[in-house]
Order: sequence, then C-alpha cells, then structure tokens
Amino acid sequence: MTLTTLHRRGLRLIGRLSMYRLVLLALALLAVIAFALSFAGLVLPTPSELLATAAVLVVVGAAVDVIGHRVIRRPWRPESTLITSAILLFVIRPGLDASVLVGVAIAAAVAAASKYLLAWRGRHILNPAAVGATVATLSTPGGSAWWVGTPVLFAPLLVLGLLVLWRTEKLRVAGLFLVVAIVVAGVRTVTQLVVAGLSLPLETLVAAVVVQSPFLFLAAFMLTEPLTLPPRRWQQLMVAAVVGVLAGWPIPLGAITLGQERALLIGNLLAFAFAMRGTLRLTLVRRGQPTPAIRELTFTADRAIRFTPGQYLELEAPHPRPDARGTRREFSIVSAPADLPTVRIAYRESRAAAVSTYKRALAVARPGDVLVATGVWGDFALPRSPQPLLLVAAGIGVTPFVSQLRDLRLRGERRDVVLVYVAGSAADLAYRDEIEEADVPTLVFTPDAPEGLPRHWTWAGGERLTADGLARAVPDLASRRAHVSGPRALIADLAPALRTARSLRTDAFAGY
Repeated sequence: MTLTTLHRRGLRLIGRLSMYRLVLLALALLAVIAFALSFAGLVLPTPSELLATAAVLVVVGAAVDVIGHRVIRRPWRPESTLITSAILLFVIRPGLDASVLVGVAIAAAVAAASKYLLAWRGRHILNPAAVGATVATLSTPGGSAWWVGTPVLFAPLLVLGLLVLWRTEKLRVAGLFLVVAIVVAGVRTVTQLVVAGLSLPLETLVAAVVVQSPFLFLAAFMLTEPLTLPPRRWQQLMVAAVVGVLAGWPIPLGAITLGQERALLIGNLLAFAFAMRGTLRLTLVRRGQPTPAIRELTFTADRAIRFTPGQYLELEAPHPRPDARGTRREFSIVSAPADLPTVRIAYRESRAAAVSTYKRALAVARPGDVLVATGVWGDFALPRSPQPLLLVAAGIGVTPFVSQLRDLRLRGERRDVVLVYVAGSAADLAYRDEIEEADVPTLVFTPDAPEGLPRHWTWAGGERLTADGLARAVPDLASRRAHVSGPRALIADLAPALRTARSLRTDAFAGY
C-alpha cells in the first residue's frame, strides 16, 4: 500500500467525524493515557484523584447543561458537556479532599452555566472551561493547575493536537500563538534569571517553555474553539497573537496567577468584538433538487446579514441520538449577497447505507422550520486584484464558486476566470444554468459525455483529472491564482500542478 493511498484513507476516516466528535475522542484518549501514566506516578494526579475529579466534572456539568437546555427548549448535547469536562480535567487541580472537589464542582457548574448566561445570540462570549477554571481559582483553595503541561504527556498531546488542528484547519492560528507564547515566555524567563543573577542551560530553558508548558493544550483544545473565534482568518491570527503575549507573560494577582485563563478570556473578548453579529435563525422557504443527488435548501434570515461570496454557514440540526459526526455541518453559501434576505445552501445526498443522522434530520426539514447557524465564516474569497483566476470544483465543491460567479455577474464585473469542474457523472453537474450565465470558460471532467454543453464549455473526453491533466488543460496555470474546492484527497492529487500557480487557496472538505 502506497503512502498516498494511506493518506487518502486517513483523510476519509477523519472526515467521517465532526470536528466536535474528533476533539472529544482526542481528549478522551489523552485522558486514558494520563490515567495509565498516573499508576506509575508520572503525572501529578493519582488514579483515584483523576477518577473522582472526572466523575464530579461530568455529573455536575451534565446536570447544569440539562437544566440549561430545558430552559432554552433545545435538546441537550452530551458531546458539549463531555468536551468541557475533559478540558477542565487537564486544567484544574484534581484531588480527593472535600475542598478540592468543591472547587472542581464549582468549575464544572460555572463552565456549563456560562454557555447560557455569557452568550450572545447562541454564541459563547467566553470559553466555558476558562471561565470555570477562573472562578474556581478565585473562590476555592484548588482552582487551575494546568498539570497537562508535563513532559510525559507532550508527545501524545502533540500528535492528538496536530490531528485536531489539521481537521479544523487551524494550524496557522495555533502555530502563531505557539511561536508568540514560547518567545515571550522565553524572554520572561531569561529576564527573571538575569535580574536574579542566575543562568540556565539552553536545553532546560527550551524544555521549560515548550515541553513543560500548557501552551500546546491551550492552542489545540481551547484557543481554536469555533464558537469563540472570530469569522475571518486575519482576525483569528490577531487574537492568537494577543493571547500568545498574555499567556507567555502571566501577571500575578496576589497569591495566585491567572496566566492562561486570563490570556484566553481577554482573547475571547477581542474575538467577540469582531463577531458580534452572532447566530442566525434561518427559516426554510423551499427545498430544491439541482441534480438527482444534490439537495438545495432556501432560507430567509431573521435579520440583516453580510457575507462575502465563498464564505460558509455552520448549520445546526439538533436531533435525537446523533452519530459520530454530530449535529453541526458547514455549508458554503450558494446565493450572492444581492439575493438577501434569501440564503441558499446545498448538499449531496449520500447512499442510503451511508446517510448520517444529520442528513436524515435535514431530509425531514420542511418549509417553515427554523434552523440555527452560528454565523458567517471563512476566507475562501476571490482576491480583489484583477489577476487571472483558476477555479477547480469537485462535485458539491462547486457551491462557493456559484456564489462568486453569480456575484460577479450581478455586479457587472468581468474577470479572467477558468473553471475546472469535476463530477462523478454528467448528471451530477449542478448549477449548469447559473455557471452558463457567468459566461466563463469551463472544462468538464466527467466519465460520460454531458449533453448540450454551452459553447464555452469543454468536455475532457472522459479523462480523469490528474496533476498532469490539469497542467495540460490550463497551460497558463502559472499566471493564475488557483482556488480549489473539493475533497482533501483530490487536492493532494493535484498538488504538483497547483504548486505552479501564482497562489493557491483551498476550501477542503471530507464529506458528511
């Protein structure tokens, strides 16, 4: 089996999990590893302390969450409770003493309650675990300890953290935070040593600010929480830099130091300032079927929204007993800003045996039903500069380009655009009419010949799209800015050709 084949299988496997379920599984595995290490005394808590602390976190957190969901009349999502509990397990001080467990209970209760009390239009203002840890630190002898920053947990944390960040596409955000936090922490440590007239070997300094710090855990499981991040990448990078500075240089507050919690909470407030538009309530107006396998949903928004063509909505469809992929999905917006207040999204209907519980929930949604979206997100927008563009769409990945091409046409803007459209069959070519109206050269890669192609469309003769085929089909690729929307495996296959483009931006997905 080749490395490429293994890579593709790994992409498909991870793609079957929602990012929330992947985070939960990663935290659960990390907890199991920590529990095993505790028997050898390699981590701070003992096995009994870990078990007692975890039990209190889950029981108290679940109780408050159940009450909160009943008040707001929405189904309880145990996944959210377990993720918050798992994060707190590594952040607060475990123990068996009554005073310590009281602090654990306070942390769990406050963290859960903050999801409802410190929220704006369904969006968390502050990271729940950071709020819980902060209140516990200020009110009890226990409080935060961040014992996850220990050498024996660094390797598994690095692997699991990278997996989560790769799946959530937040490697750049986390990377910037880590660089800033590590540099600032290093400067702080060196400064303190110089003032005290001491010195420290370089390897010891590196271990202290990298291996023995909580920065990696904070980056992978807390800083990049979707509901406390701003919508645009430059905003996320700014928040990451601010949190990195504050986390790297904790400020003492009397007998305690609210280092990581304080840093994250301040970053959350900055992110909230960028994203005050919050959640959207979308009323389903009608259902459509652009192709036999694709379903389109048309909504009206409950209030004025702004979006850039190419951005997406994260849509929640609560339903009983969700599968491993959870109750939320991301959908590129198909419509253009000029279509507001109407908003269109589309998705591919899976084979009956592979239908997720989420898609089953969408399938039974009827006109008049209201669904909630967390807001408008993403940076998959066309550049403002007039350079030539190459758009590569695979299957349902054509949706952001439909929005962009429609927006260009409605605004009367002409761009040098070439569209490469890959589909499993000619019948799967969705939104042909809207793309035809955009009047851009379109290269079609399907195994069978489409009928009635417009004059500026060209069928590749049944050829499968490869890197070499893309280079031949678009000979001026090096002069174009490439935008690709499709499965990660396809993007990996096309990488040799795409690297020759003037720039590359991807909108990868793995299916749901």
